Amino acid sequence: MARFVLWGLYCEDALQKRVPFRDEHLARLQSLKDEGTLITLGPTEASTHVFGVFESESESAVRALLEADVYWREGIWTRLDVYPWIQAF
Repeated sequence: MARFVLWGLYCEDALQKRVPFRDEHLARLQSLKDEGTLITLGPTEASTHVFGVFESESESAVRALLEADVYWREGIWTRLDVYPWIQAF
């Protein structure tokens, strides 16, 4: 398994626009965390960017997980950049 980092963008007014989808989003994230795929994920303080760390077989698998999320499907996340990551410490 390898680790990957996510750096993405939220839409304008994300805090309001995400409300109808938040429960579904959080439940899915909890499932991914329980499986060991998701290490951590959350917004920057101003809720303009999202950052996450995943453990997976491939970058394409992480991207598929992200693109299946309701926040991506509903336009709450507007950009998702995934990078292989080497954890030094």
